[in-house]
Amino acid sequence: MLDIIVVGGGHAGVEAALACARMHKETLLVTSNFKNVANCPCNTSIGGPAKGIIVREIDALGGQMGITTDHTYLQLKMLNTSKGPGVQSLRAQVDKVKYPLYMQQILQHQEHLSILEAMVEDLIVTDQEVHGIILKDGTRIEAKAVILTTGTYLKAEVLVGSQKTSSGPDQQEPSLYLSDHLKDYGLTIQRLKTGTPPRVLIDSVDFSKTEIQPGTDAPLAFSYMSDHYVPIDQQVPCYLTYTNETTHQIIRDNLHRSSMYSGIVKGIGPRYCPSIEDKVVRFSDKPRHQIFLERESMEMNTIYVQGFSTSLPHDVQEQMIRTIPGLENCRILKYAYAIEYDAIDPLQLWPSLETKIIRHLFTAGQINGTSGYEEAAAQGLMAGINASLSLDGKAPLILRRDEAYIGVMIDDLVTKGTKEPYRMLTSRAEYRLLLRHDNADERLTSYGYQVGLVSKQRYEKYLQKKQHIEEEVKRLETIRFTPKHPINEMLKDLDYAPLNEGISARALMQRPEITLELLLPYIEGTSLSLEERAALTIHIKYQGYIDKTMKQVERMAKMEEKKIPSDIDYESIQNLSLEAKQKLSKIRPLTIGQASRISGINPADISVLLIYLKQRGA
Repeated sequence: MLDIIVVGGGHAGVEAALACARMHKETLLVTSNFKNVANCPCNTSIGGPAKGIIVREIDALGGQMGITTDHTYLQLKMLNTSKGPGVQSLRAQVDKVKYPLYMQQILQHQEHLSILEAMVEDLIVTDQEVHGIILKDGTRIEAKAVILTTGTYLKAEVLVGSQKTSSGPDQQEPSLYLSDHLKDYGLTIQRLKTGTPPRVLIDSVDFSKTEIQPGTDAPLAFSYMSDHYVPIDQQVPCYLTYTNETTHQIIRDNLHRSSMYSGIVKGIGPRYCPSIEDKVVRFSDKPRHQIFLERESMEMNTIYVQGFSTSLPHDVQEQMIRTIPGLENCRILKYAYAIEYDAIDPLQLWPSLETKIIRHLFTAGQINGTSGYEEAAAQGLMAGINASLSLDGKAPLILRRDEAYIGVMIDDLVTKGTKEPYRMLTSRAEYRLLLRHDNADERLTSYGYQVGLVSKQRYEKYLQKKQHIEEEVKRLETIRFTPKHPINEMLKDLDYAPLNEGISARALMQRPEITLELLLPYIEGTSLSLEERAALTIHIKYQGYIDKTMKQVERMAKMEEKKIPSDIDYESIQNLSLEAKQKLSKIRPLTIGQASRISGINPADISVLLIYLKQRGA
C-alpha cells in the first residue's frame, strides 16, 4: 500500500508530492496530463507583495518553488524598495516553458515518488476515513493518506460572453464528479471564479508608446541556496501602458454581454485581482488603469496583457484592446476568459489542512478557496509535511501568525473562512515587520530541518550566517567614534548631523541616513556577504520597532498557548452567545487565540469560555 496519494499536479500538488517523498513516504502523484504539471495557466509571475515572502518561506522550509524560479526567470525585481523592509518582496517573471519543465524533471528524478496520468473520480472512504482513490476507469488505489490539490478543475466551466463550456484551464479536461462525491461525504462545496487576460503577438506591439519596466540590478534570489543570477542586461523588461476613457466606454456599452454582468456567472471572483469590466464599474472615478505587458517565454512569441482579465466576447475584446497605447495594431493569439470551479469551505479544515470530516484527507491550493501560485504552493508544502507527520504519529507543524505569512494565510482560512478567492496581502499580517524577505530563514529553517526537508549541511550554513550577523552586531557595539574622529568630517561633508559626543558604530547606524557601506572605511571592513549585510542593517535600524512588535506577540502568546479541549460541548456553556455557540461548534478552534479571531466572537464570549475552561480544570 502507498503512504500518500497527491491528486493534482499544479503548484500545490508539486510541493505536496515532493515534501512527502523527501520525508521518505512512498508517494503517488496523480495528474490528468503530466505535460501540464506546474503549468502557469495565468500570469507567469512568481512573487510580488507578500507573495514573494511566501516563496522565501517555502524555500526556508525546504520547498522547491524558489529554487525553480531562480533557474527559470526572465526578470527579477525587488518591489517597494522606497518603503520599509516589512513590505519589500521579490517578484519574478518566469519563463512559461522552462518553469514547468524544470519542475517536471525534479519530480521525475525524486526518490519515493511515482507519477500516474489519470483522472480521479472518487475517494475510498470508510467510517469517515480515507483509504485511497478511485480512478475514472474504476481502478482503486489504496493509500494511508490522500492530499487533494485539484486547483480550478472541479466542475470547471470556461465563460466568454454568453457561452459556457465545460473545460479546465487551457482547454484541459475538467473533473466532473469528484466534488459531488466530496459533498456526499459531508464537505460543503462553494462556487468560485477567476479569469485570465488575452495574449498578443509580440511583433504586433508598439513598445515605443509604453514605459519600460526593468528588473533590479542586484544579485537577488528567492532561494537561500541559490548562486544563479541573471545579469540585468540579460533580463527581459516588462512594459507599462494604460487604459483610457475610450476603453472604458466600450466596456460600459457592452457590460450586458459580459459573463459577469449577464447573469451566467454563479461563482464569486477575486476581490484583489478583478476583471477589467469590474474595475471600470467599481472604480468609475478612475480615468485609467495600469496594464503591464509581460513576455511569457523566450520560446514563445506571446505577450501577457496583465490587468486586462475579462469575460467579454471576442469581438468586444478586439475593440477595447486596440484602444490601449501600444496595442492599437496588436494581434490576439489567445482570448481572455473567466473560469468557474468548485471549492470547499476552508472552515472544514484543521490548521494542519486535514479535513475535519474525513480523517487523513488533506486539501491544498485553490480547492481551499485561495488564488495564486504562491498561496497554493505553500499550502501544498504544509499539507505534504503534515500528512507525512500524521503517518509517523507526530504532531502537525502549525506555523503561528508571527512566524510566517503561511501561518497567517492558513489561520485566516480555517478560522475566518472565505467566500471569494483568498489572496495574501501584507495588510493581513499584523506582525508583518517580523515577516520580512530577509529573515525567512531565521524564522523557518529550523522547522524545515526538524521535519527532514532541510539538510544538515544547509542547516549548518544557516547557523553560520546567523552567527556571522550576531558577531558583527557585537563588533559594531565595541567600535566607538568621538567628535574628533575622521568620520565626523565625512558626516559634515554629506550635510549629516555631526557627532557632539561619543557614539558606537551600531548606534550611528541607527540613524536613517547612515548605511553600513558608509561606515566600512572606518570600521576595518566586514566579512559579511551582501545578504548578511542587508539582514544586519535591518536588524540594527529597526530593532526598536521589532522589540515593540515582539512585546505584542508575547501578550498574544498566552492566548495561543491556552489550549481548548476537542470534546467541548459549546451548546452547554451558559452565558455564551448564540452566535458564539454556533461558530465555535463549527470551527472548533484549538486555542483561545484562534477562538478570539473568529468573526462574531466578542471579548465577552472569550471571557465566558475562559471561566468555563478554568472550572473544568483545563
